[in-house]
Amino acid sequence: MEYQYVSPCLLGVEGLVADELRFLEAKQVQAQNGRVLFSGGLEILARANLCSRFAERALVLMGTFEAHSFEELFQGVKALPWEAWIGRKDAFPVKGRSLNSKLSSVPDCQAIIKKAVVERLKQNERISWFEETGPLHQIQFLIFKDQVSVMLDATGAGLHKRGYRENSNSAPIKETLAAAMVSLARVRPYSTVIDPCCGSGTIAIEAAMQALRIAPGLHRRFAAEGWEAIPAQIWRQERERAQDLIRWDAPFAAFAYDIDGEALELTRANAAKAGVANRIQVEKRDLRGFQAEGDRGTVICNPPYGERLLDVRQAEELYRIMGRVFEPKPGWSYTVISPDEDFEACFGRKSDKRRKLYNGMIKCQVYQYFKPLRP
Repeated sequence: MEYQYVSPCLLGVEGLVADELRFLEAKQVQAQNGRVLFSGGLEILARANLCSRFAERALVLMGTFEAHSFEELFQGVKALPWEAWIGRKDAFPVKGRSLNSKLSSVPDCQAIIKKAVVERLKQNERISWFEETGPLHQIQFLIFKDQVSVMLDATGAGLHKRGYRENSNSAPIKETLAAAMVSLARVRPYSTVIDPCCGSGTIAIEAAMQALRIAPGLHRRFAAEGWEAIPAQIWRQERERAQDLIRWDAPFAAFAYDIDGEALELTRANAAKAGVANRIQVEKRDLRGFQAEGDRGTVICNPPYGERLLDVRQAEELYRIMGRVFEPKPGWSYTVISPDEDFEACFGRKSDKRRKLYNGMIKCQVYQYFKPLRP
């Protein structure tokens, strides 16, 4: 049986999520603003949770409908097949958002949706009280321009929580955003990746996991693993499938540099938890001394900038240093994320390609340099 699903994602990575889901054999993949719709069996839901590098969550899309009144909201929610997913002891709290809609009160919408689900379950379970002591089935809703989407969160803690980064420096990049940068930089199993501002090592670790095809959710648990609606065998099969896809023989290598000794210790600890410590060489190095050594290299970095750690003047001086040391050279590419619209002017060269992404709530550009200078 096929079901409808939705994966919310960071703005700017919808295309990456859509391509990834197609690769994972999802059907009817459709990218929208900030989310991607798809369909498939229960195994696709498990696979999306285990294997998606760029999405924030995997949700069961229970239904969509139009509602201009609380009565329409109640009837629309009540008409959905909640009994197929929620048992008589399961917990099913409600949370969500309303944007540009007549039903603007989120607390009132939460109460109406909760009541509608209870009424539906009462009819099917033939009980009047739900103790909600069982596995969590978090109901989410989005009302946008009077269009209602109601979902069940199958993920739990966001997919960016891979499990390897219990500790981080003061301004970490989100794992899903780091993975997106790695993909945009076209990291391959044979690549050599360098992060000269490694912080807690997220970019180097995500690059290693992507190159070795290590599923990012392989060593964590998901909310839907406790659901009776999804047989435990599906999760076992999908974990085995993900395990079989790992390429330990790939010649990938990464180098993580920073001037902060504490950051380097975090990188080592996080790489060990991720199982890729033997692929990442961690060293204390100043960006000023960077050199493009060898025939090829893929530099990816998230430098500190004015809105995070440095003031604007310090950040722009760092960009000037990058412009000097990131030498245009055949076989070498440089991918840098920054919110500074003056980045290219400070760097000293127009990027060969740029793409808008969001680092949390901060609008950024990913600047890519991969063409050698013409004589």
